[in-house]
Amino acid sequence: MGYTLGQKLIKSHLVSGEMKAGSEVGIRIDQTLTQDATGTMAYLEFEAMGIERVRTELSVAYIDHNTLQTGFENADDHRFIQSCAKKRGVRFSRPGNGICHQVHLERFGIPGKTLIGSDSHTPTGGGIGMLAIGAGGLDVAVAMGGGTYYITMPKMVLVSLKGKLSPWVSAKDIILKVLQIMTVKGGVGKIIEYGGEGVKSLSVPERATITNMGAELGATSSVFPSDDVTREFLKAQGREKDWVELLPDSDAEYDEVIEINLSELAPMAAMPHMPDIV
Repeated sequence: MGYTLGQKLIKSHLVSGEMKAGSEVGIRIDQTLTQDATGTMAYLEFEAMGIERVRTELSVAYIDHNTLQTGFENADDHRFIQSCAKKRGVRFSRPGNGICHQVHLERFGIPGKTLIGSDSHTPTGGGIGMLAIGAGGLDVAVAMGGGTYYITMPKMVLVSLKGKLSPWVSAKDIILKVLQIMTVKGGVGKIIEYGGEGVKSLSVPERATITNMGAELGATSSVFPSDDVTREFLKAQGREKDWVELLPDSDAEYDEVIEINLSELAPMAAMPHMPDIV
């Protein structure tokens, strides 16, 4: 039996445990990200570990959330994060550079790599075939120190896309449709994998819009294959050398399959007070 995309990403980073849904697995983390609302605590925890320099391939601290300066608190946080980044070998993204998920996707994301971030929307990285997971600050600090990240082995869900989006229908409508079908709790303990012919018609920013909102499903992560569309995106960013092809095996078996015909979708809006009330 072949592997799904999510299973391949976990298998290539497996440190401990058995890849059986529901059992605990430990995975190696290649990259971490923090933002300034959650980063302060993560770096205080990392400093408390007494490790001189980060041991990941790449760790980035973004200043993008608490940029409103009405008192000294945010400015103090930013100075602390900046000084910690310089001292510990973390890349520092200044305020104004952009939102962490989008900037990371464009500048640092690599298909096939693992990423955890102290932000629930870290799975945006799945838009280019990363295993990207939102985690607590302490988990991120441990990963920065070279430690293993432990999760419950997720179930695998395939969202099979066919057809092509009509005019005025966007990628946001696709994820709203998935939310309508699965609900805000429907993704808990699952990796949502997107496949089918319809995937080829979606650009990387469109894919990232969908994986970003996997957080609203409660999913462990969401992921798209890394294909020619991904390669063109990375080429446009001057990073074609980072591209690798990543596809599920043709005989992979999923715990759940959802089929969506893109041609039949209409523009939608989420209403208060839950994103699955579409």
